Amino acid sequence: MGTESKYQMKVVNGDFGYVLEDVPHLTDYIPNLPTYDNPLRSNPAYSVVKQYFVDMDDTVPQKIVVHKDSQRGVHFRRAGPRQKVYFNSDDVRACIVTCGGLCPGLNTVIREIVHSLDYMYGVDKVLGIEGGYRGFYAKNTINLTPKLVNDIHKRGGTILGTSRGGHDTKKIVDSIQDHGINQVYIIGGDGTLKGAAIIYEEIRRRGLKVVVAGIPKTIDNDIPIIDKSFGFDTAVEEAQRAINAAHVEAQSAENGIGVVKLMGRYSGFIAMYATLASRDVDCCLIPESPFFLDGSGGIFEFVKKRLREEGHMVIVIAEGAGQELLAAENSNAGSEQDASGNKLLQDVGLWVSHKIRVHFEKKLKMPITLKYIDPTYMIRAVPSNASDNVYCTILAQSCVHGAMAGYTGFTSGIVNGRQTYLPFNRITEKQNNVVITDRMWARLLASTNQPSFLSTKRQHSQSQLLDGDDNDSEITVTAVAFSATFAYHNVRLIGSCRNLFEGVGSVTVPQLWAVTDVY
Repeated sequence: MGTESKYQMKVVNGDFGYVLEDVPHLTDYIPNLPTYDNPLRSNPAYSVVKQYFVDMDDTVPQKIVVHKDSQRGVHFRRAGPRQKVYFNSDDVRACIVTCGGLCPGLNTVIREIVHSLDYMYGVDKVLGIEGGYRGFYAKNTINLTPKLVNDIHKRGGTILGTSRGGHDTKKIVDSIQDHGINQVYIIGGDGTLKGAAIIYEEIRRRGLKVVVAGIPKTIDNDIPIIDKSFGFDTAVEEAQRAINAAHVEAQSAENGIGVVKLMGRYSGFIAMYATLASRDVDCCLIPESPFFLDGSGGIFEFVKKRLREEGHMVIVIAEGAGQELLAAENSNAGSEQDASGNKLLQDVGLWVSHKIRVHFEKKLKMPITLKYIDPTYMIRAVPSNASDNVYCTILAQSCVHGAMAGYTGFTSGIVNGRQTYLPFNRITEKQNNVVITDRMWARLLASTNQPSFLSTKRQHSQSQLLDGDDNDSEITVTAVAFSATFAYHNVRLIGSCRNLFEGVGSVTVPQLWAVTDVY
């Protein structure tokens, strides 16, 4: 992108540990802006809805389960329509852009933004930017009307097209000015929203009355703070088809093994929830829980045990799992990147399948029938299901309400079941990961009856960490395994301390804490 965001979050401190992490507003840098009555006040459809308008002081807590002596903690501004708006409907010229990979629900979000602007606020000038960020300066735009977008939610993908990269801040903001756009709706993942934050900063620097509003998107469900990302429910539901096919194939053959690779570069949420929903999976492997193949407590031992007991088994593996094992075999693994700067992962599903075949057929002389299924692009290219359609509608409507109310530099997201406006940096500062010490992962282990696949020493270390052992300085972990895992799991290392992992046989837990934010 050429530059880093200098986004400064607005923070309001109150009594009893209350902290409001607020979002920017146009009046922060443009004083004395006129306000207008919200058109919804005269809309008969909303006249019967009591307390529909959100009070300016309403906030939503980040944590709802707290100790009785806890501080009130972090809150976010509650989303929804305000009594007053900062745009005259006739003056609004909005645009919508989608960036990054495909995800179920993109078209639903586009549709609902267009419908919300038109039906709720009387805005009829909405441009669609085609082809992602580069569409701003490639002059690719289409006029979006309620009629044009009416049925697009029944289709997968995005009618606007998408791309990775192509972010040129100056060209994008110049195009926004040239088109007379004053509301920019950006739908994308963490990389896209980092770009959105930079666009907001440039717009603010120029003193433009232009709102930049985002809707976070990732099929992996790895966006922090929010309850979930749109498209995730659909992905889990669609993954059932692949798992069911693998189960049928495995059941129908002697020593049948079905291996299904699902999306999940750094976070194993799709694999975990698809496994829990299916009930046919015997083993689930995710990036957050390292595993090994051979030896006591390894994958091979468990596969052999399950085949002897049941005669078949199904393995679900997230695409980012086991990448440190592949890296150990291939020094070039992880060196290539896509246009968004993401590491190009090796196919761990094929690798695990090959290793299982070699081990059982050549080493153990045990015949197996293994079928490998990769439904990656089938899952993300489908239309959103009913649950996601409702979710997308709420996100889009909340986003439009916020833009009309003059908020900018924010994303629309649901926290603890409530609609909120979140600062860009809270969405992009880190990734949401499966916590393998959490109850949900324990539920999965209880469902599949699989072992943890951690070595005895690492299980002991983890147990002592959780038990709060005072002798943590004596706990050591394998440096090579940890450094390789961190390299692929996107755990940030402090550059000056990176050499702790070089030329040593083990790393103590305090050293680990010093260079990571894991614990």
